[in-house]
Amino acid sequence: MVEVQLAETDRLDWALKQFRRRMLRSGMFRDMRRKRFYEKPSEARKAKAKAAERRRHKDRKRARRGEF
Repeated sequence: MVEVQLAETDRLDWALKQFRRRMLRSGMFRDMRRKRFYEKPSEARKAKAKAAERRRHKDRKRARRGEF
């Protein structure tokens, strides 16, 4: 749970900015976006495998650049 404690003198725009930053850091926005629609387990597995393949490809690319 993300909380922002306010004093009497704190500005509302400051509080909203702090709240947004803490939400982003905690990963709640990402989870909300991911859970917005139901995803079948088979589709989730496919997406996970595709993300892993992208990571491997990116790592291989970085490794090749480091060799030269």
